[in-house]
Amino acid sequence: MKCPYCGEMDNKVVDSRMTKEGNTIRRRRECLGCGERFTTYERVEQLPLVLIKKDGRREAFDRTKVLVGIQKACEKRNISMNTLEAFVDDLERELQEIGEKEIPSNVVGERVMNKLHELDDVAYVRFASVYREFKDINDFMSELKELFETRRAQGLDN
Repeated sequence: MKCPYCGEMDNKVVDSRMTKEGNTIRRRRECLGCGERFTTYERVEQLPLVLIKKDGRREAFDRTKVLVGIQKACEKRNISMNTLEAFVDDLERELQEIGEKEIPSNVVGERVMNKLHELDDVAYVRFASVYREFKDINDFMSELKELFETRRAQGLDN
């Protein structure tokens, strides 16, 4: 594994831990060249998922792209990076469990929306505004109204 600080190839593993879900191993490494420490993750390589985009194009599922989108929605919210990583891990596992090689991108988008709805209302609305391509304030207000009604029905309104 190449050191992200100095590029040295020699390093040693100083700690290995399995994640709670048991599908990833987190390794702390120390570079033998510069002494800096860094973290790597080891996962079982799954069959590649292909997303069918709205316009019919096919694109490989990219967990990093999903993570970046979720990070933007959760920006300045009190949500840890570990929570976001687990979020994407769960999503990817769910998609693999569908058992299809090709999945419509709207299935992924809706699952992200549902998970964000459970995680954080502000992040949910931020993501929804981009995902659902809100055209104006009326679209935004409609989504907020639906969110308020859902919270009221669940007894969560303040």
